[in-house]
Amino acid sequence: MTKPEILKQWTDEAKKVLQGKTITEVRYLNDEEMEMMGWYKRPLCFELDNGTLCIPSMDDEGNDGGSLFYQEKGKELDVLPVI
Repeated sequence: MTKPEILKQWTDEAKKVLQGKTITEVRYLNDEEMEMMGWYKRPLCFELDNGTLCIPSMDDEGNDGGSLFYQEKGKELDVLPVI
């Protein structure tokens, strides 16, 4: 696959998962969830209106919880940390 094809594939997948959905809950992972993942850091997670739970990870191998960077329009880049 070419880089543009890979970008399109993953953009399409991200749109299927996220686009048009509403965040219904925001919280940090609880102890049980963190232990189930085998992690030492507790990331923020959010649930969508279709029940999908989104959890930032430090890498795409799922080695530990990760922080979530965000930027509101017209403002500086900011971060929600792991605990």
